[in-house]
Amino acid sequence: MPRTGSPRAAVAVLGLVAALVLLLAAPAHAAGYRYWSYWLRSGSGAWTYAQTGPAMHVPGDGSVEGWRFAVSKDAADKAVQPRGAADFAAICGGTPAEAGRKRIALVIDAGTAADAPDAKATPPAPRTACARVPADASSADALAAVAKPLRYDSAGILCAIAGYPAAGCGEQVAAGSTASAPESSHTGPSVGLLAGAAAIAGLAVAAVRQSRRRAR
Repeated sequence: MPRTGSPRAAVAVLGLVAALVLLLAAPAHAAGYRYWSYWLRSGSGAWTYAQTGPAMHVPGDGSVEGWRFAVSKDAADKAVQPRGAADFAAICGGTPAEAGRKRIALVIDAGTAADAPDAKATPPAPRTACARVPADASSADALAAVAKPLRYDSAGILCAIAGYPAAGCGEQVAAGSTASAPESSHTGPSVGLLAGAAAIAGLAVAAVRQSRRRAR
C-alpha cells in the first residue's frame, strides 16, 4: 500500500519554509536611538563610522572628523552621516600650523527638527570648526576645544555637544516614530539567514522526492 503520510509531512515542511522566507524578506522595523554618532573621514573622502570612542582615538594632523545628532536604527551601516562639505583645506586652511600642535577639522551636525528630542526645540545649524590642539590630544579633546559645553553621562557616553540637546542621552525611539532616513539602509534579511532557509528548503524537497519513491 502506498504511504501517504510522508509526502504530506514533507509538503507541510515546505510550507513552513516558505513562511520563514517571507518573514525574513519582510522589512525590519526595529527601534532606533537618538544620539550623537561619531565619524572619521577616510582618504577616499567617505565617512566611516568610528569603531572606538573619541577619548580613545588620537587623530593625526590633517584629520577630518564628524558628529551627527539623529535618530538612527543601528550603528555603522544604518547610522545617519554628517551633512555638508568636509574638506580639511576649507575648514582649517585659515588656521596656521604650529610646532608641537596639530589641526583637526570637525563637522558638527545637530540634525533636523525630526531628530530633536523636544518638538519645540530648534537644532543648531550644521557648522565646521578647526581645532588646534596638542600633538597627543584625543578626538574628545579636539571636540572640547571648539564645541563646549560637552555633556557626558555616568558611563562616559557623549550626550550633548555645545549644549545640545539640553537633556536626555541615547533614548530609544519606538518603531514607527519619526526618524531620519539613513543614507544607506539595509532592511532586508541577512545573507546567512536566507542561506539557512534555502538549505532547509532543499532538504524538504529531497524529503518529498524520497517519499514519492517509497510510495511507488
